[in-house]
Amino acid sequence: MESSSKLPLHLCHVHKLSIFINRTHIFFHSIALVFLLYYRASFFFFQDTTKTKATTLAWLLVFVSEIFLSFEWLLSQSFRWRPVSRTTFPERLPGDDKLPAVDVFICTADPEKEPTVGVMNTVLSAMAMDYPPEKLYVYLSDDGGAAVTLKGMREAWRFAKWWLPFCRRIKCRAPEAYFSAEEEDADFGGSEFIQEREDIKEKYEVFKKRVREKATVGDTRSRLGRDHPAVIEVIQETSSDDAIQENETKNMPLLVYVSREKRPSHPHHFKAGALNVLLRVSGVISNSPYILGLDCDMHCHDPSSARQAMCFHLDPKISPSLALVQFPQKFHNISNNDIYDSQLRSTFWLLWQGFDGVGGPCVSGSGYYIKRLSLCSNSIHKDGDPMKLRQSFGPSNEFIKSLHQNKKPDMLIHRKKALLNEAQLLASCAFENGTEWGKEVGFMYGSVLEDYFTGFRLHCKGWISVYCNPPRPQFLGSGITNLDDFLVQLTRWTSGLVDVAISKFCPLVYGPLKTYTFVQSMCYADLALFPIFYFLPLWCFATIPQLCLLNGIPLYPEVSNSYFIVFSFVFLSSISKHLYEVLSTGFTFRHWINEQRIWMMKSVTSHLYGSWDAFMKKIGMREASFFPTNKVDDVEQLKRYNMGVFDFQTSILFLAPMAALVILNMASFAVGISRVIFLGGLDKFFIQVFIPFYVILMNYPIVEGMLIRKDRGRIPPSVTLLSAIISLIFYFLGSIIFM
Repeated sequence: MESSSKLPLHLCHVHKLSIFINRTHIFFHSIALVFLLYYRASFFFFQDTTKTKATTLAWLLVFVSEIFLSFEWLLSQSFRWRPVSRTTFPERLPGDDKLPAVDVFICTADPEKEPTVGVMNTVLSAMAMDYPPEKLYVYLSDDGGAAVTLKGMREAWRFAKWWLPFCRRIKCRAPEAYFSAEEEDADFGGSEFIQEREDIKEKYEVFKKRVREKATVGDTRSRLGRDHPAVIEVIQETSSDDAIQENETKNMPLLVYVSREKRPSHPHHFKAGALNVLLRVSGVISNSPYILGLDCDMHCHDPSSARQAMCFHLDPKISPSLALVQFPQKFHNISNNDIYDSQLRSTFWLLWQGFDGVGGPCVSGSGYYIKRLSLCSNSIHKDGDPMKLRQSFGPSNEFIKSLHQNKKPDMLIHRKKALLNEAQLLASCAFENGTEWGKEVGFMYGSVLEDYFTGFRLHCKGWISVYCNPPRPQFLGSGITNLDDFLVQLTRWTSGLVDVAISKFCPLVYGPLKTYTFVQSMCYADLALFPIFYFLPLWCFATIPQLCLLNGIPLYPEVSNSYFIVFSFVFLSSISKHLYEVLSTGFTFRHWINEQRIWMMKSVTSHLYGSWDAFMKKIGMREASFFPTNKVDDVEQLKRYNMGVFDFQTSILFLAPMAALVILNMASFAVGISRVIFLGGLDKFFIQVFIPFYVILMNYPIVEGMLIRKDRGRIPPSVTLLSAIISLIFYFLGSIIFM
């Protein structure tokens, strides 16, 4: 027993082969980039009889774009500098009586886009985690203030009394996922288990019916929208006898519904504001030292995540400085083709391993176990002055006391009314006025991407984080299965990242480097700046070489020129390294094509609009906005997604740029081929002919959507016509500028 207590709770594995391959590639690719940039720069310093203002402008635009992409590539290599992976040993943890308590925060905002049954499945799976129930507290933030969500919580609590005892014998703890799939333990226990399973399934169908009936009869969307009072309710059976209530909840986690007050005259700070309300409300009810953050569609697929997280949080070597343990987001509805890259392969299979190796990843939206102290500590907290604490944390004595002590859950029954009254104050929209919430404590405001911003600020304060990716997914959610939702979500993410990039907190310049590693600061800088460093160069490379080809202006070295090898090496080095990373993470050549394609699409649309949105907010021309991603599947769109067919039922603001650029590249390629056939010059224009060919090849679904397909998911003829007109405008402007 004594020897087992000395065994490590986790191990860190450094990927030495990957480090060697990555650093070797960085070395040779960097040399090639130096030669490429030298070739570009030399054009401006050497006299050439063919140099005109038009050619100089074209070369300058391409040169700047190549500098942008080179700098972005350099920043992105920080993720590849020291990749690691981790193994945990939950069986080595101390007994249940010594485990710390955990609060679970689940956020929902719109029952129409986030169906109540799905949200309640996430709630039930959190309640059913493999963790002492008396140390588990589940909070649901309903930012829509919808009556159907509160009623759904009450129904979920009733069903949980049947579900929790049953599901503790199986791995999958979300009822919808369990009953809709053939689990490997479905026949565990023989005929008695099967009969009990059928009984529970019948009760689950009744539960779903009751929730949906309430959604039909009730109000699925809050009638008050952004104008409603705070509602906080501890979910339980109505009984006037406290002893009966205590007996009913003995083996069940505490379940709390929280809908904060929202008024049009007060900023509500989107998800970050909702999380900070949960942070305060839970502080006076359960005050658990650790918090699990979950999206409302991200159910607990493996019940052991809390124990695996505690393998890090309870390690005395790293615990004092460890802020969070991040698990990957994985999805149950991803097709084999995954044409929209909905599973975020690059992020959760590659980048976050490298992030972990240089100080740890940022908060990633869902599936993280974060230390309460890391969110509620600052210099004022350490100082302990009551007046300063009130100025920093607000006028709640109960919450301020919670910063210095752990409350006993037993106090809830005896002080329920007083605590709920205090919680109402903590959930009021005016509570944060004049405080440090969202600035120095809690989840950070100032960006709709509060997870990235909060993680960055935590690392700047000296905290570290780890990334844990066990073989069995700990959490499963609903991935995006249509182009419209994908581009809208990417636009929102881009806006949030650029919010930080153009603020005083830009990772390139903010904060003393001694608080986190230089390589880690490069990781944060890459995440904040990559939308800008992609949309500008890609718009340039999708138009300038093509317009110059149409006007007979060469921009690249001839095939016979030695610098042609340099340009070819940079291109082949980039795409071959990407292909290697895709294949080495267990994916296929088709996934590589999909990622190349979707990278081009999102760079010229979502990254453009998201960056523009951030700049408009910066100068006060636009207010910040947030729309939850739609979790309701359209049957036809889902069918096309599973078939690997793009669905172009999205805004014309997204379609027109993509289609216009493809049309321009098609025209450029046709003219370029004609030029080299009839006038010669393939040696001089080879790269400029190849670029539109590659663009057309990678974006063939757009060509197909414009010219071949006849189904509802095609690009409408009116959009194709508009895009053709935009392409003609590009051509005429190019002819004027580059003539």
